[in-house]
Amino acid sequence: MIYVNKLKLVSEYDEIEFMKNEKRSYFNTFYPFKIFTDKGLPVVNFGHITMLYGGNGSGKSTLVNILADKINANRYSQYNDAPLFNTYTSMCSVEYNRRPLVRCVLTSDDVFDYVLKARSVNDGIDRRRNNLVDKYIAVKRESSMNPYSNQLKSLDDYERWKETRQILSPANSQSKYVKDRVPRDIDLFSNGETAMKYFVDSIDADGVYILDEPENSLSIERQIELSQYIQATARLMQSQFIIATHSPVLLSMKGAVIYNLDAYPVQTCQWTQLPNVRKYYDFFMEHSEEFDS
Repeated sequence: MIYVNKLKLVSEYDEIEFMKNEKRSYFNTFYPFKIFTDKGLPVVNFGHITMLYGGNGSGKSTLVNILADKINANRYSQYNDAPLFNTYTSMCSVEYNRRPLVRCVLTSDDVFDYVLKARSVNDGIDRRRNNLVDKYIAVKRESSMNPYSNQLKSLDDYERWKETRQILSPANSQSKYVKDRVPRDIDLFSNGETAMKYFVDSIDADGVYILDEPENSLSIERQIELSQYIQATARLMQSQFIIATHSPVLLSMKGAVIYNLDAYPVQTCQWTQLPNVRKYYDFFMEHSEEFDS
């Protein structure tokens, strides 16, 4: 489903008129004015999956932020705008085919925050597990050295006695004792698995999803998984994706519209024509004999 059909950027004429009449100076910059007129990009036409490719400073993240602002997309982390950013976006326009139910921006910063929170939970569970193992071993050792050590004088003594009986029960191995006491409702994942889980949990049906360099947190294996998931979601769940990336894996999605923001004028092209991808190809071709051997 194509919800957002096109984004019309500020025309060269309107930029010239604005800058002619604008007397104030903001840190000696008119950002984001001039970025896209200098690149010869008046409008971006979107497909089911649209890729914004370019190196650092190419404007792909700026374009992501402009689009997100124009469609009022939900954000989970702040972005560094500029004094004239809102002025610029107010002069842009968006054309819809249909209004989406969900509009969402997912950035690499969001993923990193999610991974760090998950890691914190994992660390807490690890500490809980280690404490349980230490307790299990200590009770076993104390019981073997002094079988009559458990005298009941208080409620606390009773609770310790119950815990000791459970540990000493033939049915309770160390692994079972620990497993039964570690929270079961929390799944433990590696960083890459956690990042992938973030995208799966965040992407749903009937929405426009803007992803800013999602590959930053993913291995190539996870990038392939994300690519497959996005293509399936776009096809089966009526979702649209706009992705700022320089990952060859993501750029290779079938049917994606790819804008090369490093070119002048900016133009759409096949992923195999992108300079970054060609460098990967040339590198592996130079070492093809090593792979074949």
